Amino acid sequence: MLPRDELLKSVENREALAKILDRAEEALKTWEITQTDFLSPPELFEAQRLFETLTEVQIVAWGGYPQAERQRLAIARSDLPLDVEQVQVAALEVAGNFLFDTASHRDFLGSMLGTGLVREKTGDILVLGERGAQVLVVPELVEFLELNLTQVRSVPVKTRAIALDELRVQAPKTKQMTTVEASLRLDAIASAGFGMSRSKMAGLISGGDVRVNWKDITQPSYNVSSGDLIAIRGKGRLEVGEVSITKKQRYRVALTRFR
Repeated sequence: MLPRDELLKSVENREALAKILDRAEEALKTWEITQTDFLSPPELFEAQRLFETLTEVQIVAWGGYPQAERQRLAIARSDLPLDVEQVQVAALEVAGNFLFDTASHRDFLGSMLGTGLVREKTGDILVLGERGAQVLVVPELVEFLELNLTQVRSVPVKTRAIALDELRVQAPKTKQMTTVEASLRLDAIASAGFGMSRSKMAGLISGGDVRVNWKDITQPSYNVSSGDLIAIRGKGRLEVGEVSITKKQRYRVALTRFR
């Protein structure tokens, strides 16, 4: 048995992590691969950190395409083979003429939930403008949605299963950069990475617009470290790479900006 109480003591997404541990214990008992529902980025990040401390079980995450935000976990005993192909994810095309009634991500999600689905059964939604959208779901819901997802906003739609390689995914634009700072304070690193003044960045942080590793951070003096992911609402993400010390005892930080 896994040390559940100890593992859940300091997590934020306690309910989601408890369900994931249920799946892990099932994998240990049955010697079979188990799967979670789709996890949000904060839940996924916390789960991956948690499983790094466990030797009995292993996980692999997949959301249908490499940069998917919402992903499922497959869980297996550590002595069994496991790869992303064993994570079951299905794709659907929701096609309609949205030229005169544009639908947003929220509209497509709302219509899906209106059929009786719960959010955990759905992955990312790729909005294709006037043509409709492509959505990721658990495979067992494909037939249900083909029959029941027939309208989004005022637009009639046809929902059909498609292969994952038919997803119209745009690779994220990235920019590599290096900054040298006196400290690893969040406001210093983020202002360099996002190209804005430190005072403006400090205001965004204090105002609750900045997350580090999907946790809300409101202290500009918070220290980041290599591997941290900084996200600002509406402005993209910044990954902290290698950190080294210069001869003048300053921090040289490699950064990757995602847009």
